[in-house]
Amino acid sequence: MEPPSTPQPASTVSGIDESAWSEVLRAVDDTYSALIENQTALEARNRELEDLRRFMGSVMASVSDVLLVVSRTGDLQECSASLLRLAERDRDDILEKPIAALFAEADRPRLADALQAVISAKARVDFEADLDRTEGAATLEFSIAPRLDDRGRATGAVLTGRPVGELRQAYAELAKSHDALQQTQAQLVRNEKLASLGRLLAGVAHELNNPISFVYANAHAMERYATKFETYFERVQEGADREELVSLREELKLDREIRNLREAIDGARDGAERVRDIVADLRRLSAEGSGETEEFDLAEAARTAASWVARGAKGELRITFMGLDAAPVAGKPGHIQQVVMNLVQNAVDSMADQEDAALHLDIRQTGDFLTLDVTDTGPGIPADVAPHIFDPFYTTKPVGQGTGLGLAISHKIADEHGGRLLHVPTDEGTCMRLELPVVTIP
Repeated sequence: MEPPSTPQPASTVSGIDESAWSEVLRAVDDTYSALIENQTALEARNRELEDLRRFMGSVMASVSDVLLVVSRTGDLQECSASLLRLAERDRDDILEKPIAALFAEADRPRLADALQAVISAKARVDFEADLDRTEGAATLEFSIAPRLDDRGRATGAVLTGRPVGELRQAYAELAKSHDALQQTQAQLVRNEKLASLGRLLAGVAHELNNPISFVYANAHAMERYATKFETYFERVQEGADREELVSLREELKLDREIRNLREAIDGARDGAERVRDIVADLRRLSAEGSGETEEFDLAEAARTAASWVARGAKGELRITFMGLDAAPVAGKPGHIQQVVMNLVQNAVDSMADQEDAALHLDIRQTGDFLTLDVTDTGPGIPADVAPHIFDPFYTTKPVGQGTGLGLAISHKIADEHGGRLLHVPTDEGTCMRLELPVVTIP
């Protein structure tokens, strides 16, 4: 665009002098320059607007959640591509039209009330509604927020939503994963308890075999004594004279057998009581312990668990109990016995090739906690190993001799009981400490 050409008067044109024409030409040049600048600025603004429009279009096309922008009157001004796919509509068919047409007829009054509340109060409102589709309604959970201008006035609302089915599915999957984790944890506890019991089967069998064999042998002896007594009493009933009965009594050695019978009865009773005690200990030890917590004696639980490990230990093992004779705590006795068994078993394994192996169990009260120290005379735990002993599946034992879960599960059990399990550094051997809250028994 070029400025128009003007005649060049020699001195005046139609009575207008040269200076006036100069002012007119200057004004024309200024106006043209301003027009060029405005045109350039307008083109730059148009490019920015086009870039912004493309940016918003890409956002609307990419966003996965449903997004709707509505005016104060409830007309749809913009929406995401996800809404078009979910609602099965074309953009040209729904833009600049009432948003209520997208929703099921039963939800339209509640939608209108929610939009009015958002615009009036300028506050967010959560809203659940069904989209009206040919293939059936789709339930979405919306969050409706006001859209404000530069002066803070509500010019409409923005709705963001997600299908409720996806949320419920996500919650269901989370709950399922949580249940599976709980079942896995419970299974690990049971497996570790079974592993501990498996290592003791030989000792348990031996422990039961001794009293049962004693009872069996005494039963045979009493059967023999009964045969002799029956023979004697048959002659009494047949009317044998005194001399014959005295002779028969001496022949059958009944005086000695009566004394032996008493000893056999006492021995059988002792053996039966020993079996009963072993079965009672085994029942307490193998208790699931998954019900409600109960008060029990930590000292008794420790003695029971340690005695079971000692029965299955190879070689001589000296176990010394020190400290409190009674230590009341609350929890699951079966689980605490499992912890003590793991600690004692680890100590026994560490002293497998050691002569004069000794184990000390010391129970003390420190403040509001009862502490059980399990100390052995083994080689101790190296400094580089100590930080990892409570890690799951970490073990220094050969393959097939350890799961690496004993201390990890024991640590978790102690934590669930409001206490803790820790390694106490010592100059010699290994000391593991179990701390549990004390229970005041009235």
